[in-house]
Amino acid sequence: MILRIVIIMWIFFSLSIAEVTERTERNITIAINSMNLEETNIYEGNCVPCHKYGMSTTLERMFMKYLKEYSGELSVKATLKQFLKNPTKEDSVMSKLFLDRFSVKEKSFLSDEDLDKAIDIYWDLYNVRNKLE
Repeated sequence: MILRIVIIMWIFFSLSIAEVTERTERNITIAINSMNLEETNIYEGNCVPCHKYGMSTTLERMFMKYLKEYSGELSVKATLKQFLKNPTKEDSVMSKLFLDRFSVKEKSFLSDEDLDKAIDIYWDLYNVRNKLE
C-alpha cells in the first residue's frame, strides 16, 4: 500500500503544472487504476475510460476496422498490442480526419501480460464469430 502511495505521489509531482492537461489527467487515472488490477477488469479500467470522452467512434467500430484490416485473431491481437506499446499515425487504422481531431493515443502503461489480458477481453467482447449461432 505504501508503495502505491509513493508511486501515485511520484506521478503527480513529476508532472509540471503546464503539462497537466485533460489527457494527462486521464493517464494518471489509468495508472492508478492499473495498480488495482485485482479489483477491476483490466479492459474496463484501462481502455474504456479514454474512449468515453466524446470520441466519434466506438470501441466496437475500432475493433471492426482492425478486423477488416488484419482479418484473423492472431494478427489483430499482435498488431493491436504493438500499436498500444508504440502508437504512431502510420500504424493506426483510424482515418486521417479522426487522428487530426483526437490525435494518436499515448503509449500504454500496462505490462505485456496485462495488455494481453485486455486485448483478449476486447477480442471476446466484439468478435462477431462469438455472436453467430
